[in-house]
Amino acid sequence: MTTTVPSLPDRSNDTLPIADSTAVWRVVRTALRGHGLLLLAVVAAMVVGSALGLVAPWALGAMVDAVILGDGNGRIWRLGVAMVVAALACAAFTALGVVLSSSLFETVLARLRERMFTSSLGLPLERIERSGSGDLISRATDDVDEVSSAIGTVVPAFSTSLFTVALTAAGLTALDWRFLGALVVILPIYVFAVRWYLRNAPGIYAAERAAMGLRAQHVLGAVRGLRTVHAYNLAPTLSTGIGTHSWAVVRWVMRARIVQNRFYGRLAAAQLIGMAGLLVIGYVLVGNEAMTVGATTTAMLFFLRLFAPVDELLMVIDELQSALASLARIVGVIDAGEAAVDQRSKSEELELPQQGALTASGITFGYSPSRPVLRDVDIVVRPGETVALVGSSGAGKTTLAAVLAGVRSPDEGEVLFGSVPLSKAPESARAQRILLVTQEVHVFSGSLREDLALACPDADDSQMEAALRAVLAGEWFDLLPDGLDTEVGDEGYRLTSMQAQQLALARLVLVDPPVAILDEATADAGSAGASLLERSAAAALKGRAALVVAHRLSQARTADRILLMEKGRIVEEGTHDALVERNGLYARLWAAWSLHR
Repeated sequence: MTTTVPSLPDRSNDTLPIADSTAVWRVVRTALRGHGLLLLAVVAAMVVGSALGLVAPWALGAMVDAVILGDGNGRIWRLGVAMVVAALACAAFTALGVVLSSSLFETVLARLRERMFTSSLGLPLERIERSGSGDLISRATDDVDEVSSAIGTVVPAFSTSLFTVALTAAGLTALDWRFLGALVVILPIYVFAVRWYLRNAPGIYAAERAAMGLRAQHVLGAVRGLRTVHAYNLAPTLSTGIGTHSWAVVRWVMRARIVQNRFYGRLAAAQLIGMAGLLVIGYVLVGNEAMTVGATTTAMLFFLRLFAPVDELLMVIDELQSALASLARIVGVIDAGEAAVDQRSKSEELELPQQGALTASGITFGYSPSRPVLRDVDIVVRPGETVALVGSSGAGKTTLAAVLAGVRSPDEGEVLFGSVPLSKAPESARAQRILLVTQEVHVFSGSLREDLALACPDADDSQMEAALRAVLAGEWFDLLPDGLDTEVGDEGYRLTSMQAQQLALARLVLVDPPVAILDEATADAGSAGASLLERSAAAALKGRAALVVAHRLSQARTADRILLMEKGRIVEEGTHDALVERNGLYARLWAAWSLHR
C-alpha cells in the first residue's frame, strides 16, 4: 500500500544536494544541543591528560641533570615514581576523554542519522527517482559508515592531539623561547602541505563518494529487476555497466591514494627539518651555557612528543576529509527533506471534503520536460463509481494513477477532490481521502497485527480480522499458526504474491478512504488466483470511488466505465458493451483477450 506523497515540480536538479560547510556546522551544532556538560567534561579530561603527559619528559631531563651534578639516587627514584604515577594518570584521563568524546559524537551521529531518515521520508518520490535510489541508499549506508568510522579514529586523534600539541608547545616555550625557532621553521611546511591537501583532496573524495552512489544505483537496479535480467539475458550488458562504474570508483580511489602519499611525504620532510633545527638550537644553547644538558634533553623530548600528535593530527585529515564529504552528503539529504516539508507547510492548506468526485483537468506530465507521458488528460471518477483504465504497455496508465493519487505533480493542469485542489490540501488529509495500491506490495517484517496497524493504528483485532475476511483472505488467515501474532515478512511467514495483495487490500479497508486507486494490483496473482484476487479487489472497492488500472480485461468488463489510453491520451470511453459495439481499439483488444485467455 502506497499513500500519497507530495512532490515538487522542479526537475532542474538531477542529484540530491551536497551541503556546504556552513550548513554542516549548523546541523552539527543543533545535534550538540543539550550536551554542554559532556563536552566540558571531554575538554577537562583531555587538558588534564595532556598536562600529565609532560611530566615524563620533564622528569627524564631532570634525571640527566641529577646524574651530571651527582645528586644521588634518591632524586632519581623520586623522579621515576613521579613518571610512573603521571603516566598512569595520563593514560586514565586520556582514555576517559576518548570514551566521553566517542560517546558524545556517536550520539550526535545517531541524531543526524535519525534526522536523515525522517527527512528522506519527506522527500518527494519523483525527487528520489531523478537522483536515483542508489544515491540515497549510499548516503544512508556508505556515508553513515564513513562518518561512524571516523568517529572511532579521527575523534580520538583530534581529542588527544590538539590538547597535546597546545600544552607541549607551551611547555617548550617555557623552557626557552628560542626553541620556538624550530617550530617557526617547520610551520610553513605544514601550512603548505595542509593547504595543498585541502585544495586537492575534498573534490576527489566528493567524486569518490558520488561514484560509489552511482555504482550502488546500478547494482540495486540489476538486483531489483533480477527476473527481467534473467528473462532477457541482460546479465552481460548490466555486468559491463556495473564494471564500468566500479572502475570509475577505483580510479577515484587511486587518485586519493596518490594525494595521500604526496601529503605524507611533505610531513616527513617537515619532521626531518624540525629535528635538525632543534639539534642546532640545543647545541648552541648548551655551548653558551644558556641551558643545562638536562633541560635541553627535556626540550628534545618535548619536541619528539610534539611530532607524534602533529603527524597523527595531520594524517587523519585524510579520513577527516572523506568523513566531511560524507557528512555533507548526509546533511544535504536533511536540508532537502526539511526544505520540502517547509515548502509544503508554507503553501496554502485547504481541508478536503469527506466525499467528492476525483477530477483531473488538462493533465500534462513528463519525467523530462521534452518527453511528456500524459497529454491534456481529463478524467472524472464520481463517488461510488468504478472506472477501469486500460491500454497497451507504455500508454501512461501507471503515470496517470500516480498523478491522480498525488504522488506526482502535473506539469500542467490540476487534480481536484471535490472542488479542492490536491496540491493545496494537507498531506495527512490526502492520505485519508485517496489511497493508491500498486502492483509492488511490501510486507513489513513483524507481526501481522503490526503490519495492519501501520495503515490504521486505532484498529482493534476484530476490525483487522474483519478487514482480512472482507477481502477474502480468511482462508489463509485461519491457517496461520498464531493468528494476528504470526510473524510475517522476510524473517517470518512468507506470504505469496496473492496473499500480499490481499493484505494490501485489507489495509485499504482499514483506512476506509472515499477514493481508491488500484494500479495493476491484481496482476501478480497468476491465472489460478486471478479470479479470487479480482473478487477481493471488488470487495475492497465496494462503496468507494475507484480507478482500476486493469491488467486483465475481465476486471475492466465489470467496471461502470472504461477509459482506454493510448500514447498518453484518453482515446475511448464508455461501458464495456458500448465500446465493444463501437468496434474500435477496445473492441479489438477484447477480441484478442477473449481468444487467448
